Amino acid sequence: MLKIHCLPAFTDNYIWLIETPNKQAWVVDPGCGQTVEKYLEDKPLTLVGILITHHHHDHTGGIAHLQQCYQNNLKVYGPSKDNIVGLTHPLTLEDHQSLQFNHDATLPDLPLITVISVPGHTKGHIVYVIDNHLFCGDTLFSGGCGRMFEGTPEQFNTSLQLLAELPDTTKVYCAHEYTLANLKFATTALPHNKDIEEYQHTCTELRHNNRATIPSTIGIEKRINPFLLCHLESTQNALSSHFNEIISDEVQSFTLMRQWKDSF
Repeated sequence: MLKIHCLPAFTDNYIWLIETPNKQAWVVDPGCGQTVEKYLEDKPLTLVGILITHHHHDHTGGIAHLQQCYQNNLKVYGPSKDNIVGLTHPLTLEDHQSLQFNHDATLPDLPLITVISVPGHTKGHIVYVIDNHLFCGDTLFSGGCGRMFEGTPEQFNTSLQLLAELPDTTKVYCAHEYTLANLKFATTALPHNKDIEEYQHTCTELRHNNRATIPSTIGIEKRINPFLLCHLESTQNALSSHFNEIISDEVQSFTLMRQWKDSF
């Protein structure tokens, strides 16, 4: 069974470390190599590889340092579209395509890995599904989603709907502790959603005790995340009221929700 460890970095980043049964380790989006190096100093774990979701420096900045620490023996997977320096195994996918690898167990002790293309935050953003763990970078946050730096609303909305189709029990490991800020917006945008209000209370308690609000689950996000609720009539009515315009489809709903959040 895999064990997932949370390594806080910078102000609000989370680097996720995957521990395999034979004490090997993989890290997801190591923006700070020193954070990973320090964590592993007194652990009986050997780092063997890195999984990258997208090109932003707070997700890739530690690749070179970790390769130096491990004599350039680390396998580094990531999206070829994002032109990331240091990838040893670039993954090429068309928009919203998925692929699977490790059928032949060339990565010891890791199960089958599903990679999904989720353009929106960046053009090449990908996510990794390993067992019931979703490592989603900056595409899906608890209670929110990433800013739309490079993709289109159509792309981003489709990406989020793909993730919403994963089993409700799938654990969501995003890369930032943005939950309370996201829920503050969510309660404003959708004030009649009691699930959001209850989850805000739960997460406030967690942060009060200096605990992470991550992982969430797909099931939770489908109840409390405004960006996964854009298809609902109640959400579209709230947006129509706020922007004083008629909502014609889900993409328009997503576009306006993102616009509202950006200026919140």
